[in-house]
Amino acid sequence: MQWQSLLTQLGTWTARPSAFVIVTIYTFGWLVFSPETLRWHGVATLATWSMTLLIQRAEHRDTQAIHAKLDELLLAHGKARDDITHMDEKEPEEIESFRDVQKD
Repeated sequence: MQWQSLLTQLGTWTARPSAFVIVTIYTFGWLVFSPETLRWHGVATLATWSMTLLIQRAEHRDTQAIHAKLDELLLAHGKARDDITHMDEKEPEEIESFRDVQKD
């Protein structure tokens, strides 16, 4: 379970602005120490990293907004179960197995 938790934390971390700072520092380091190797494939790699971080950031923002809205709905509805209100603290595999049990 620690490996899965680590991957989840890594995904959350890459949605933070500090990830963009790291890519920017890496880019400047590449330009300073080895500018002759920064050809089209290097630019493509940096563009791919940047776009991946932008997509990750947008997805994280959307997910957090959905969680906030659902939390508000659960608080407004007095019959909500406690085990569901803390579902966002579980690992994705645990959530999937919970949903599978609920379907049956």
